[in-house]
Amino acid sequence: MKTLEEVIKESQNIIFFGGAGVSTESGIPDFRSDQGLFQKYPYRAERMLSHSFYRSHPEEFYRFYFNEMIHLDAKPNHCHKALVKLEQEGKLKGIVTQNIDGLHTIAGSKNVYELHGSIYRNYCEKCHKFYSLEEIRKSHVCSCGGFIKPDVVLYEEPLDNTVFEGAIQAIKEADCLIIGGTSLAVYPANNLVHYFHGKNLVIINKEKTRFEEQATLVIHDSIGNVFSFIKE
Repeated sequence: MKTLEEVIKESQNIIFFGGAGVSTESGIPDFRSDQGLFQKYPYRAERMLSHSFYRSHPEEFYRFYFNEMIHLDAKPNHCHKALVKLEQEGKLKGIVTQNIDGLHTIAGSKNVYELHGSIYRNYCEKCHKFYSLEEIRKSHVCSCGGFIKPDVVLYEEPLDNTVFEGAIQAIKEADCLIIGGTSLAVYPANNLVHYFHGKNLVIINKEKTRFEEQATLVIHDSIGNVFSFIKE
């Protein structure tokens, strides 16, 4: 923890790259590790969150999506709040997240690259009209007759190129990359690490990742515990 504090103190351009472990600290389950889902649904979670399933089984898709992916009672945790503070101090220049819960923005972070989109954005695929989360709960069909799709990246879909390129550029310019709460196993997001050429690579995750030999500092702990030393 002392080493992490020293790394943050000497860094002037920090980028934080976070995964599901950041959200689980707020009580949002990681569906990839929730074995109970397989007993509740006739299909695997990965299939139900795929583009082809969304097209062929829209009602089943939305049932799974609203029951398992939407957690409106979740609140920002120590990690989210600490990152806001670092941004306000001018240390943190951006957040790259694989999560769709919008908690970084809710906490107050300004420069967030949401690689997989956000549950709070929903658009008609025909006329591109915006719909709130509350509206799409009531109906999946737009007033024009088009289908309303959450602005989240499903399996079989590419990442938003503008967001991905922005994340790459931010990581290229960083002097410190802090990776937290992710196993770095999901492609293509895990490739972002290769664009970092700064001084300090910090990895904070409960389990080991394949990039640890390249890291300046590795902490095997929950991201919430680690960032709790940064007071709000």
